[in-house]
Amino acid sequence: MLAELALYMSVRGKLMNPRKLRLPLLILLNLIFAVTLAHAQDVRDGGDVLRAMHDRYAKSWYKTLTFTQKSTTYNADGTNKVETWYEALGLPGKLRIDIGPPSNGDGYLMVDGTVTIFHGGNETGTRPLVNMLLVLGFDVYGQSPETTGKIVTAEGYDLTKFHEDTWEGQPVYVVGAEKGDFKSKQFWVDKNRLLFVRLFEPTRADPNKIQEIRFEDYREMAGGWVAARVEIHVDDKTTFTEEYSDIVSNAKLGEGTFDPKQFNATHWVKP
Repeated sequence: MLAELALYMSVRGKLMNPRKLRLPLLILLNLIFAVTLAHAQDVRDGGDVLRAMHDRYAKSWYKTLTFTQKSTTYNADGTNKVETWYEALGLPGKLRIDIGPPSNGDGYLMVDGTVTIFHGGNETGTRPLVNMLLVLGFDVYGQSPETTGKIVTAEGYDLTKFHEDTWEGQPVYVVGAEKGDFKSKQFWVDKNRLLFVRLFEPTRADPNKIQEIRFEDYREMAGGWVAARVEIHVDDKTTFTEEYSDIVSNAKLGEGTFDPKQFNATHWVKP
């Protein structure tokens, strides 16, 4: 915008008296300021944040995503466990995780709030589960803000609690907590790019402990973005990390990719 304004001044300055230019320029600057201010005032609560995220990328965000994931678990005794996971996403609400070679038949299907667990090619359990990283990092761009808002609220995030802060030197929107509160369920969104960057929620093992999840190393992908590194911290210690490689957006996936009945027969990666 500033470059265009400078060009406008340069060209017009040769044709017009500077005094005559001053008034139109002042009007233009006031208009730019008014539009910027109006945009900032539109975001007053968590619902507005979700709407702004959706509206920024809804027409361009990819529909599917595949990647290979290096998963590292950091144990309390100082040892680490490293696994290779193969993941496929279908927006909104679909995530497939193959743990180890797909031929092993181990993994998870998360489809519309339900997780199905597989071991050795056999279904071993199913239960309700909402993956907030899927909802806030991906689904928010592929479904209506109203739908996302209902899911987020049902998971215990208060959309009426809202403030602005900074994270890694960048301005962010914080939804679900007042300033200084790191105990309540909350998510942080980069104000400029409108990308999910941080989340606080109780751990599944101990509801009295809070885990912090970070989306790092964002990379632009086919009209959207993907965080190529995810970190989970508990008590200021790193407990789990994800590192993505072989990332492909808008990948062609078989019809049975997210169907529990076809878990063993359909793979996006060669077994």
